[in-house]
This record gives sequence, C-alpha cells and structure tokens, in this order.
Amino acid sequence: MSVSSAKISVFVDDRFACVRIVGRPNFTSSVDFKTLLNELYRKGCERFLLDLSECRLMDSTFLGVLAGFGLKLREAQKEPPCLSLELLNPNARIAELLENLGILRLVTLRNGSLPAPAGTQTDVLAPAEASREDIARACLEAHETLMKLNPDNIARFKDVAQFLAEDLKKLGAPPK
Repeated sequence: MSVSSAKISVFVDDRFACVRIVGRPNFTSSVDFKTLLNELYRKGCERFLLDLSECRLMDSTFLGVLAGFGLKLREAQKEPPCLSLELLNPNARIAELLENLGILRLVTLRNGSLPAPAGTQTDVLAPAEASREDIARACLEAHETLMKLNPDNIARFKDVAQFLAEDLKKLGAPPK
C-alpha cells in the first residue's frame, strides 16, 4: 500500500531477539512488526529487546501493536522462564508517550549499548505488501488495545477506532 518510514532489522540468538527500529515506525510498518514479534514468540523467544537508539517517534498504531505484544507476554507469564519486553534507549518523547498511554507498565526501559554477540548476523526485515484491509485491521486492533489498556485513551482514540471499523465495513471485511 505505502512504504514504511522505518527500517526494522533483527538478530536472534537462541531464546533472545533484538529488533532494531530506525526512523519513524507507523501504521504501515505495524503489520510486519506484529508478524515478526509473533513469529519469534512462536519459535520460542523469551526475551525481546527493541533497540530504539535511532527511533525518532512512533505513531499510535505502532504503539498499540507494541502494547498488544506486551499484554500477550504478560498473559503468557504463568511460570518461568521469564518472558520480557525491553526497550533500549528510547528518546524522551517516546518514553513520554509510553507513560501517557499506559504502555510503560508492560515494558522495561534500558539505557546503554548492546553489542551484538560474536558471529551474529543481523537481517533487515523486508516489508511485505500489506493490503488496505490488513492495515486497517491492524490499526483498529492497535487502537482497541490502547483503549483497553488505559481508560484515558478512550477519549483519545474512540473516533479513530470508529472510523477504522467503518472503513473495514466499506472494504467488505467486518472487524474481528
């Protein structure tokens, strides 16, 4: 549909995944991001580190996908091994958004550097061609997650969620 304004790369080592996000991830990159995280989780990753050192800002859809994954890990956390979602070097604006939207309680913030383990190969995520329906559905789910996470978000996002639900209906794809 459109080109993402973010570059996402990943390296995986046994049960650990580091996802580096460069630029400004938004609704167009959220579908690929969600697919990546869910696939890594399915393959047994337990610790997720998002390197935000070069991430300028995230839109609400991307933040909602991040929150949804944080909730998924929290719900799956019944016993060890310990599942974690850590954000490395978020800038002040991103940290403020995480706090204001209620996402901060789902993640751990870290500062510092993360040298890749010896022999680690980093792969750049090639964006898939998501359909308008896929993007609209991802946007709706993300905003619904944000509204469930924090009651203050309902006033912020209810109109967006309503618009997206109507858009899905027009596309002939009712919301799930």
